[in-house]
Amino acid sequence: MKRTSAGVLVITAVLGAAAGFLLDQLYTAGGRPTFVPTISLPILLLLIGAVVVLLAVPIRRATRGQGARNGSRAQGAPPVNPFRAVRVAMLAKASSIVGAVACGFGAGLLVFLLTRPVTPSLGSMGEIIATAVSGAALVVAGLVAEHLCTIRKDDDDEHPGAGDAGLHSPDH
Repeated sequence: MKRTSAGVLVITAVLGAAAGFLLDQLYTAGGRPTFVPTISLPILLLLIGAVVVLLAVPIRRATRGQGARNGSRAQGAPPVNPFRAVRVAMLAKASSIVGAVACGFGAGLLVFLLTRPVTPSLGSMGEIIATAVSGAALVVAGLVAEHLCTIRKDDDDEHPGAGDAGLHSPDH
């Protein structure tokens, strides 16, 4: 699995910003008030970020081993379930992408409000800023959790087939 690249996060944030700006543009063109996310959205984004990191910590402990020498797994440490590690890594990747969209969406809403001739209310701007900041926090939490789920390469990974070199030699 490849790690989440900065390019993907930037593109999703830009798409989220365009969606937020366009949504408010369409609402005001239709004579409706601008969209303001509820305060529960930033709280939910922060909780998701915390859960993702908490799910990744046991995987980090199992792969690095607490008190292990030379990076090997500590004695008595539970083995890493590869399926669980992949699931948590994919959840972390998805969280960082969703966080980038939420951050961009909040930024798009904020840009729309700041470009209007009328000064917006402080309450609506606070919720929009909180959404953008919590989206950025979810990106960070997702990237941290993704880093915690990475497994160092073994020496065997650098030389594939080294252990069975005699089986595939041209002499046989």
